[in-house]
Amino acid sequence: MGRTLIKGGTVITASDTFAADVWLEGDKVAALAAPGTVPGTADVVVDATGQYVIPGGIDCHTHMSLPFGGTTASDDFHTGTVAAAHGGTTTIVDFAIQSKGQSMRAGLDAWFAKSEGQVAVDYGFHMIMTEANPSTLDDMAAMIREGITSFKMFMAYPGVFLVDDQQIFRAMQRAGELGALITMHAEIGLPIDVMVQQALAAGRTAPVYHALTRPEVAEATGTERAIALAEMAGVPVYMVHLSAQRALERVMEARDRGLPTYAETCPQYLFCSEDDLRGDPGDEWKGAGYVCTPPLRPKHHHEHLWRGLRNYDLQVVATDHCPFCMKGQKELGRGDFSKIPNGMPGVETRLHLLWEGVREGKISMNRFVEITSTAPAKIFGMYGQKGTLAVGADADVVVWDPNREKVLGKDTLHMNVDYSPFEGKKVIGTPSHVFSRGELVVKDDQWVAKQRQGRGRFVKRSTFGL
Repeated sequence: MGRTLIKGGTVITASDTFAADVWLEGDKVAALAAPGTVPGTADVVVDATGQYVIPGGIDCHTHMSLPFGGTTASDDFHTGTVAAAHGGTTTIVDFAIQSKGQSMRAGLDAWFAKSEGQVAVDYGFHMIMTEANPSTLDDMAAMIREGITSFKMFMAYPGVFLVDDQQIFRAMQRAGELGALITMHAEIGLPIDVMVQQALAAGRTAPVYHALTRPEVAEATGTERAIALAEMAGVPVYMVHLSAQRALERVMEARDRGLPTYAETCPQYLFCSEDDLRGDPGDEWKGAGYVCTPPLRPKHHHEHLWRGLRNYDLQVVATDHCPFCMKGQKELGRGDFSKIPNGMPGVETRLHLLWEGVREGKISMNRFVEITSTAPAKIFGMYGQKGTLAVGADADVVVWDPNREKVLGKDTLHMNVDYSPFEGKKVIGTPSHVFSRGELVVKDDQWVAKQRQGRGRFVKRSTFGL
């Protein structure tokens, strides 16, 4: 790959903004220097005048090739990571699943089989724990040796993923012994199932009932319970895909008491709302494209979540990328909202959308970098290698053009799905150049690297370090 010079741009990190030339040698950042001060010649020169140079995005919550609801997510590890790169994301952390009655090793092997030789950018795994018995608690140490240092548990989806409080507590204690991190889907699933059954019995089958049977209180209560269990175990906890004001208030209260409580939200909770689930007049089925869990909330939640990002009560914006096509997949739930596969596409559009928050003054440029790259790197054991522009770090670098326009839509994006939740939305600010480990992979929205499938490397993550 030789030597690359990115000249004339403004470097943005989570903490600093400065003019610098960025030199890449091989797959590492070699120097950040005052413009024009480093002698020598470069094999590749990128003129970043008028643009920002930022660390590649890290999406720490994706679901490629995920089996769900009788079908499988439409993006596999190849198509999904190519789309990620087009959007300026150079590392994903996906989820391997330890199915009930199965060892974690078997679950990890199954996900390596899906991903190896497919991934276009770098990737890691969390492990979904569906049981916390003596065998699986022992398995956690073996996973950490493999670089799987975070474990996800669910209070939702009875019979599939749900685990009870005793199992969550045991897993948290074990994670504390090992330096691992428990991440929580904090939404109480047993009463939700009753509400779903009652809605269907009353003939309420439209997509919007997915939200109306998963109320805000279910997430707030789950969040409070998860924080209480973590406090009792004396360990950190991380809330995935937080969607609602009251759940955020539980996180804020815990953080105000000094507890190591962390949370992410997702672009869909910042830009979409329950109104989208209602579809269009005469076409309520269109709302199926917005079915995800937790569900989209009324619009007034948006400002609470933006404030949480500004005030450091929310640490990360990830995507929960888990796309299903409207035709043949979401259609499984026609006439029964509970059978609509849960998930939305988002791995490619995260940075585009969040830059709108920068343009509107909701967050700073530095905070934009922090919530999309630096914070996930720190929380999930990749910082120093990923998540920053520093000498010796992986040369995952995005040149961001703040003035370039793009219209989002299924035909202008690269995710393998037949619709876009943001069809026709114009965004201002896109990547002009995307480097993954020093290699230019995307230029002006075109894949330019010689290799796609299999060029990504598995990232062995360190244990929780905050």
